[in-house]
Amino acid sequence: MDSHRNQEWVAVERTSAFQEYSRKRKAFLIPATIFFLLFFMGLPLLAAFTTVLNGKAVGPLTWAYIYGIAQFFMTWIMMHLYVNRANKWDALVERARQEVAEEKGR
Repeated sequence: MDSHRNQEWVAVERTSAFQEYSRKRKAFLIPATIFFLLFFMGLPLLAAFTTVLNGKAVGPLTWAYIYGIAQFFMTWIMMHLYVNRANKWDALVERARQEVAEEKGR
């Protein structure tokens, strides 16, 4: 049973649609992950080792509060970007399935 599933997975992996899906997914996820981690870790690093965030931004709010609130917006924006891309990737996954089904039919 496992051997059969392994063979099916290898067949899917070899399709041009799956390879395109993997390439596009990686091209989005690697930079997005790096950006997210840098942005997320920026607040504790800037707060701990600099005084950049101590200044007043708006009324009594300091830049630290603005940066912290910006992290919520950044997370929501990243989530929407990912969902939008993932919905487009679904077509590639379906195309990979069709390519494997066509190969089996031959």
